[in-house]
Amino acid sequence: MTRATRRNTLPVPAENPADAAIKLGLVPYHGIAAKLNDLQKRSDRVSAEITGRSHDGHDLYLVTVTAPESRGEAREQDRIRERIENDPAGAARDRKLVKKYKAPVFFNGNIHGNEWEGTDAVLRVIEELATSTDPRTAALLGRTRLYFNVTANPDGRIAGTRQNGAGFDLNRDFITASQPEVRAMRQIMIDTQPVAMIDLHGYVNGTLVEPTTPPHGANYEYDLFITNAYPNGLGIEAAILALGYTPEADGVFPPQIPFRDSAEGWDDWPPIFTPQYAPFQGAVASHTIEFPMRVNGSDYTNRPVEELRRRSAINVDIAAAAVRATYAFVDSRHDRIIADQIEVFRRGAAGEPAKEVPLGIVPGFGPEDVYTTTYPRAYVIPAGNAQRSATAAARLVDHLVANDVRVERAKLPFRAGGKTYPAGSYVVDMRQPKRGLANVMLEPGQDISPRVDAMYDISGWSHALLWGATVDTVASGSLHVLGVPVSAAAPTGSVPDGRGPLALAVRDAKEVRAVNDLLSQGVEAVWADGAVVVPAGARGAAEAVADRYGVAFTRARSGAGVPLTPVRVAAAVSADELFTLRELGFAVTPVSTAVLNAGFDWSGADVLVVSSGLSHAALDPQARAALDAFLTTGGVVTRGGTGAAFNAAAGLLTATSVTRPPTRSSTRRAGSPASGPR
Repeated sequence: MTRATRRNTLPVPAENPADAAIKLGLVPYHGIAAKLNDLQKRSDRVSAEITGRSHDGHDLYLVTVTAPESRGEAREQDRIRERIENDPAGAARDRKLVKKYKAPVFFNGNIHGNEWEGTDAVLRVIEELATSTDPRTAALLGRTRLYFNVTANPDGRIAGTRQNGAGFDLNRDFITASQPEVRAMRQIMIDTQPVAMIDLHGYVNGTLVEPTTPPHGANYEYDLFITNAYPNGLGIEAAILALGYTPEADGVFPPQIPFRDSAEGWDDWPPIFTPQYAPFQGAVASHTIEFPMRVNGSDYTNRPVEELRRRSAINVDIAAAAVRATYAFVDSRHDRIIADQIEVFRRGAAGEPAKEVPLGIVPGFGPEDVYTTTYPRAYVIPAGNAQRSATAAARLVDHLVANDVRVERAKLPFRAGGKTYPAGSYVVDMRQPKRGLANVMLEPGQDISPRVDAMYDISGWSHALLWGATVDTVASGSLHVLGVPVSAAAPTGSVPDGRGPLALAVRDAKEVRAVNDLLSQGVEAVWADGAVVVPAGARGAAEAVADRYGVAFTRARSGAGVPLTPVRVAAAVSADELFTLRELGFAVTPVSTAVLNAGFDWSGADVLVVSSGLSHAALDPQARAALDAFLTTGGVVTRGGTGAAFNAAAGLLTATSVTRPPTRSSTRRAGSPASGPR
C-alpha cells in the first residue's frame, strides 16, 4: 500500500493524568490517536499510520493529508517520485512530470519533548485541511501531499523532558540514528522525498525562523537551497507578524531570521539536526522554527497555570502560521520547487562539480556565505584488509545503505585511484543522486577554524575515520567496477572448522558485544596474545555470537591465558555514553556526586568511568575515603573537562582540558549570534 492510502484505526493508549502536556492545556499523548481516528472517519483527505515506536514503546504517528487518490493514482505518484531520484535527467526533460506530481512537504512536531506546541499546531492544521470547504484548500491538496509527524518524541512529551526515554536529544542524532524515533523520521524522509520541511521547536523570543548563518554545509546544493529557504523564511515571518502579537500587549517580539539578522552561531554545517539532514533526502527548503513563549523548565514549575496556557496558545498560533505559510509557499512555486529537487539529484547522478553560489543570489548573500567541497570520484571500502575489522566495514556499509546511499560490492578485482582492490570490496560511486549525503558521511572534513568563531553545536564527524573500517578516497579518474547493488553487507561472522579453542581479536564494538555476551553466558574465556580465547567446549556459543554480531573467530594456539570475568562499570556519564556502555553489553550502575555521598557499595564495581556529574572536590569525607579505597585496585576511565578535573583532584594523572580561543573578529552582517534550545 502506498504512503497516501494507509488509513488505519490507531490503537488508543490508556489515559495518563500525569501527562505533562495537560497542565499547559495541550493535547496529551493519549488523546492524539483518538483525534486522528475521528478525523479519518470525517474526511477522506486524511490517512494515519504508525511508523514505529519510541524508546519507551509509544506509537509514532504519521498523518498524510492530500486530495483523495485511487490506488492507481497513488501508484503513479510513487512512480514519479522514484523517477525523480533514479532518472533525474529524464525527469528534468519531461515537461509534464512536474504538473502531475504532488509536491511532498514534511512537518515535524515535538522532537524535543518539552517543546510541546508543534504537535498541537499540526493537529489544528490537519483538522482545518480535513474539513475545509474552501475551493483553494481542495486545489492545494490536489497539488501537494502534506506529511505530519505528529509527535516525534512521545516519551519526552509525556514526561516533560527534552530527551526521549533513553536520555537522547533526538535533534543531535541524525547522521548516527542511534534511536528508534530518529530511524523512523529518517525513513519517512526517504519514503516521501519532501521538497520542503519544517521542524517545530521552542523557545526563542522573537520567533526564530531559519535559514541560518554561516558556516553553511559544504555538501548542499546551496544555490538551490537558499533561493527557496530564504523566501520561505520571509513568508513565515510575514504570517507570524499577521497574527498581530506585540511585545507590549503579549510579550511577543518580532521574528528573527539568522541568515539576515545574525553574524554567526546558528549555522547549518552539521547534518545532526532534522532540517540539516532533510536536504540530503531532497528538501530544497528546510527550517527550524523556534516559537517564542517559554513554558518549560522553571517556567513550567513556577508560573501560574493560566499564564502557561496563555503562552502555549500563542505558541500554537505561531507554529500553525509557520506550517500554513510553508505549504502555501510550496504551492505558489510548485513547478519550480519540484524542478529544483530534480536538479539536486541530477547534479549528483551526473557527477558535476559542486557549484559555488554566486554573491548576491539573495539579498545579503556575501563571501562569508560561500562554502563548497570537491567531490571525489568514489570511495572504496576494501575487502580482505587484515589490519582493520571486516565487521566494522560491514557495519559502515549497512549504515550507508540505511540512509539511502548507494553502495556496490565488486564481483571481480578492479583498479581505482592507482590501487588494485580484491573482489568483495565495497564501492560508493559518487555519481549518484544523493552524493551529498554520501560525502558528508565519508569525507574526512575540512578545517574551517579561520573562517568562523562561533558554531551552534557538533562540527566534527567522519564515519570514514570513526568506525574502524578502511575507507579509501578515489579522487578522480575512471571507475570500472563489475558490481552488484548492496541491500545489506555480506555476512562477516565465522568460526573455523575443526576442534580446539577459538580466538577473537577485539577491534570493533561488535566484538566487544560478542565477548560480553559470551561472559554473560558463563563461558570461561581467557585473554591471551591480544585476543579473547574461548574453550573448545564453547564452540556452540561462539557460533551463535559469530552469527549474531558478525564477528570472525580464528583458531587459538592454546587455551591458556588470563581468565576473564564480566566487567562491572560504575558510570558518571552522559545519557548517550550510558546508552553506549549498555549497548556494548556491560553491566552499568549510574553514579554521581550525590549517589556517592549517599553511600555507594564499591564491591559491585570493577571500573569507574567519569565524564559528567561527578566532582571529587564535592564528595564528603566518607564518600571520598570509599572512592580512594576503590581507586587502589579498581580501574578508571575519564573523558573531557569533568574527567580532567577528576584526574587532577584524585591525584591520578596530570590532565588539563583545553579549548581553542577565538582567532578572528566577525565582519558578518549586523546582529548578534543567535541562541536558543535548537
